Amino acid sequence: MTRQQLFAVCFFAILLVLLYQIAIVFRPFLLPVLWAMILAQVTFPLHIRLTTFLRGRATASAALLTVGIMALVVAPVVFLTFLLVHEAGIAYDAINVWVQSGGAKRLPGELSRLPLGRLAQELIGRFVHAYGDLDAFLLQSAKALSGFVVEQVASLAKNAFLLVANFLVMIITLFFFFKDGSRLFQGLYRIIPLEETHKQKIFGRLDQTVTAVVKGVVITAIVQGLLAGIAYAVLDVPFPVFLMALTIVLAPLPFGGTALVWGPVALYLFWVGPLWKAIAMLAWGAGVVTMVDNVLRPLLIGKGAKLPVLFLFFSILGGLAAYGLIGLFLGPILLAILLTAIQIYREDYLSEPPPPPPATTA
Repeated sequence: MTRQQLFAVCFFAILLVLLYQIAIVFRPFLLPVLWAMILAQVTFPLHIRLTTFLRGRATASAALLTVGIMALVVAPVVFLTFLLVHEAGIAYDAINVWVQSGGAKRLPGELSRLPLGRLAQELIGRFVHAYGDLDAFLLQSAKALSGFVVEQVASLAKNAFLLVANFLVMIITLFFFFKDGSRLFQGLYRIIPLEETHKQKIFGRLDQTVTAVVKGVVITAIVQGLLAGIAYAVLDVPFPVFLMALTIVLAPLPFGGTALVWGPVALYLFWVGPLWKAIAMLAWGAGVVTMVDNVLRPLLIGKGAKLPVLFLFFSILGGLAAYGLIGLFLGPILLAILLTAIQIYREDYLSEPPPPPPATTA
């Protein structure tokens, strides 16, 4: 081994050790930084337009966009938290009034008029016999549920330092991504040891995939929530605003999704009547709200990112299982990079070289 080769080996060994140690130091901030990267990538065209409007003042543009995004995140979270606590108390009061008016005593008779009502009435009878005072049990259960909601909010408040710290890391990182994003990207782009054409393909596919995934997830969730919210309001379901917001939050989940909200709502309408409202909620939820997810999300993500629908589905599920909520974005992104790498390998290493030109005789 020559002196130059020995120096190169030692240099890369030290570099790997330093990278490993830096990864350990930065590991607690990985998730908020990844969220900041996704937000910055999606909204960076807006930053460019705003910088042009502000006559080249990139720092001012970065600050305005960061404050705007912070307001868009903080305001709904605070509003929904207060709304959840408030409506948990209203739900407890409503159950209390229902019990005091004799609703628990009328329950077996009401169930007997429904399909499979006799069986339900028998089960309720056994339940009442087992618990004795059904009124007290329902009141205690409602009180416990209301207290659970308040307790969970209080638990979040206890962990507020961690939540606020992660949020501040994301916001600060987002500001510097806006302010210095182009310079950071160019520096990273130059040091990647790949051919120029390969880097262009990978980063182009990465940009395309992130934009398509974010638009697909967010737009689909909002459309599903609005459609479900219309049904909640028209069918006179209690707390329609909160249920609509909860539908939007749960819509990205591949299992259950919006059905975790409109399904119990349909059961509630089936319980209180009239029956047509429950049927309408089931038909609207399964036939419209769910179909929007099955059609709109693959259409926006699959066509935008040019990913096979089957692989896209598994990448979303696997991303959720491996990385949590951010896996909704990381799964398709990693899949897109892999497919691009396979494309580069197929084009550069598996393609047959052109035949040599025919020999000419003098």
